[in-house]
Amino acid sequence: MTNATPLRRTLSALAATTLLAGGLLLGQTVTAPTAQAAGATVTCNVPKMRQESHELRVKAAKLKQLGSREEARRVNAQADALDRRIKACVDADDHAQKPFPG
Repeated sequence: MTNATPLRRTLSALAATTLLAGGLLLGQTVTAPTAQAAGATVTCNVPKMRQESHELRVKAAKLKQLGSREEARRVNAQADALDRRIKACVDADDHAQKPFPG
């Protein structure tokens, strides 16, 4: 039984490291597509979303008044989720990169 020379061990380790790094990079590019690459565009109609949120809150108040507290809680949760989306849209607009510096 012969021992591997230091050069052979170095080349084997280098080849293994290269294959591992290449596989990780390839795996990340395949599994994590960007929104632009996927063609997904998000548009927010904030006034319409606010109107829907208001309508959901009115509906929840009516349901609560009628005694259907569980259903009112669900409708309020929908309105809260819509409010969070509104806030995300407004924040994205505020922090979006402008096309021309001014």
